Amino acid sequence: MSTTDIAAPAAALTAHDFHSGATPIWCPGCGDYGVLSALEHALATHGRPPHEVVMVSGIGCSSRLPAYTSCYGFHGVHGRALPFASGVKLARPDLEVIAVGGDGDGYSIGGNHFIHACRRNIDMLYLVMDNRVYGMTKGQPSPTTEADWDSDIAPGGLGLRPFDPIALALAAGANFVARGFAGRSQELANLIVEGIRWPGFAFIEVLSPCMAFRSEAFGWKENVHPTSLSIVDDRAAAQAATLADDGYSLGLLFKDHRPSLPRSSAPLASLADVEEQFRVCG
Repeated sequence: MSTTDIAAPAAALTAHDFHSGATPIWCPGCGDYGVLSALEHALATHGRPPHEVVMVSGIGCSSRLPAYTSCYGFHGVHGRALPFASGVKLARPDLEVIAVGGDGDGYSIGGNHFIHACRRNIDMLYLVMDNRVYGMTKGQPSPTTEADWDSDIAPGGLGLRPFDPIALALAAGANFVARGFAGRSQELANLIVEGIRWPGFAFIEVLSPCMAFRSEAFGWKENVHPTSLSIVDDRAAAQAATLADDGYSLGLLFKDHRPSLPRSSAPLASLADVEEQFRVCG
């Protein structure tokens, strides 16, 4: 959907309009608080009311996020946020669809869905909160954990090269690729707005520290820095820049003008039509 198709709301929206009132149960200091705040502010800026936005998640700490917003939400099963979100967008292209999750949910069991969501280039946003650990299941190394990260579960580290989600998103065909940091909420909110409004599959990796199992990640705030360049349309140049990146550059890394799905912004069926399909004859 292009930004010109969005009707102006009757009154200006605020971040509070997108908060459900439920109290998050994340650990104190969790980066996901910053992501939730950024998302609420971004949605208010974007200007579509909560009932026109659908939040879809899988399993994990970050996947609790839909419950904390006033948007329509779907809390799915492990690794399956993207196929559910894709189905919603294809059936109801008039809605704003945002999938959220973590590095374990999105890059491990959900990794294959991630590849094909980028390839299909469906017009939606995927927001991944990457803390480089399985936080909800008590600290196991995740696909993005450094090879030498020492823990009780993996003494001395796994010795495996960490997964590079930015490089894969570029190779698989995502139209919009960016990185944000939970500790810079306003910058992240601006990225989210841009990702929502850019046509096609928008992927934003968010560095979101886990204070419970990776307290050293508090130091990420000293490592992050603005990206030195944003590349448009030249996917090969973006891939080369990504492979040379230190993993802490923030901002828009790449955007493309490849045609996206769905082609129409009109819903495929009305709610009455859907109800009729499931009607049981007496």
